[in-house]
Amino acid sequence: MSPGDARIRTFVWDDWPKVRALWQNAGPGIHLGPSDAPDEIRKKWRRDPELFLVAERDGEIVGAVMGGFDGRRGLVYHLAVAPEHRRRGLGRRLMAELERRMAAAGCLKSYLLATPDNREAVEFYRRLGWEVMDMVLLGKELQ
Repeated sequence: MSPGDARIRTFVWDDWPKVRALWQNAGPGIHLGPSDAPDEIRKKWRRDPELFLVAERDGEIVGAVMGGFDGRRGLVYHLAVAPEHRRRGLGRRLMAELERRMAAAGCLKSYLLATPDNREAVEFYRRLGWEVMDMVLLGKELQ
């Protein structure tokens, strides 16, 4: 069975420890912070459960992506594929399914964030039709 044969499905809370481990070991492209604590992820999951996806192969979580839709715009968070399963179409499949589900929910436009030094990720998303936007990103801790 190849990594492309992984089954993509909706995340369930029992997946959380494996998804967190996947994100933690994904490399420099994923930065986990306070909003990735279990209680925060649970809030996000309850809001858009159908937009949190995992790729499972032989009972193991080998990929995951979390999306959100606020009724106006979508946002993609933390796409990761286990290193041994990369470059075989799994990330592309996860993104295609997430985009399909966002569109089905009425989402017309979505965003994602990548650090400028993560050229591999930027090129991956560009190949999927995402465009680099000339914007300034601002953030503020509220608590």
